Amino acid sequence: MADTTAHALPRPGASSDAAGARKARRRRGLTSALTGWGFVAPATIIILGLSIFPAVWAFVLSFQDWDGFSEATWVGGDNYAQLIGDAEFGNAVLNTVGFTLLFVPASVLLGLFLAVALNRRIRWMGFYRTAIFVPFVASAASTGILSTYLFSPQFGLVNNVLRVLHLPQQGWLDDPKQAMLVIAIMSLWGSAAFTTVIYLAALQDVPGDLIEAARIDGANRWQTFWRIVWPQLAPVTAFVAVWQTIQAIQLFDLVYTTTRGGPLDATKTIVYFLYDKAFHALEFGYGSAAAYVLFAVTLLITIGVVVVQRRRGSEAF
Repeated sequence: MADTTAHALPRPGASSDAAGARKARRRRGLTSALTGWGFVAPATIIILGLSIFPAVWAFVLSFQDWDGFSEATWVGGDNYAQLIGDAEFGNAVLNTVGFTLLFVPASVLLGLFLAVALNRRIRWMGFYRTAIFVPFVASAASTGILSTYLFSPQFGLVNNVLRVLHLPQQGWLDDPKQAMLVIAIMSLWGSAAFTTVIYLAALQDVPGDLIEAARIDGANRWQTFWRIVWPQLAPVTAFVAVWQTIQAIQLFDLVYTTTRGGPLDATKTIVYFLYDKAFHALEFGYGSAAAYVLFAVTLLITIGVVVVQRRRGSEAF
């Protein structure tokens, strides 16, 4: 009985040993955390410095009148008020909206079509997928050069083909009515791979049991896709639409490398407008105000789509 009692009692110093072990583990955890932060802190500081500081500075500039050389003058909300009545800014907004309406639905539909076509087992499938993705990794400069080569009114390949076919040649990038269409086509060529990859991954995650059950019930391919597959792709479609819309309203690089906003400001988008005002006209405050209007629109679009998706998800359950 005495031996049992002796074994049941904690030995002297056991509690201090446990406390020491906890302190050692805590010390090792703290050392590991500090070591990790020591590695990532420099890059984190650089990234935050290159993103947060310019954003805050641009926000302050949007309430000032500054040409980059003389002393800045505080003007309050005058820059934002001036944007409302600026016909040039209104034209840039219309051009951006028109490009978005052309680009976003076409990119979603083309990406979905290519993903469905590639979601099968055929020979050389890896080559086809790689070929479709190559334009996405090409630089904007190369895409702009290709656009000029294809759609130049004088020496472009497209007009040469039309000439051989005895069809009327077009102005393309020199025509105010066609220039934005050409920009949309080349943007679609360069970014359709993104939507294709996203949809392809989503299609491969659709449960095969559902598709097999639909086929057993007598559904054809179109009915299976529309009734079974398409509802499964709804969240992906929302993400792709939001992402492509944000990319569309931020269009700049392809315009800069091809038309520089012309002809007759037919391709001047909001981003090119603020670039022109800030770095050509040296109206940094006015350009910053346009940038924050664009930021507000982008934020509202994103929040709106997220809220709608969450409501739909809650209604589904």
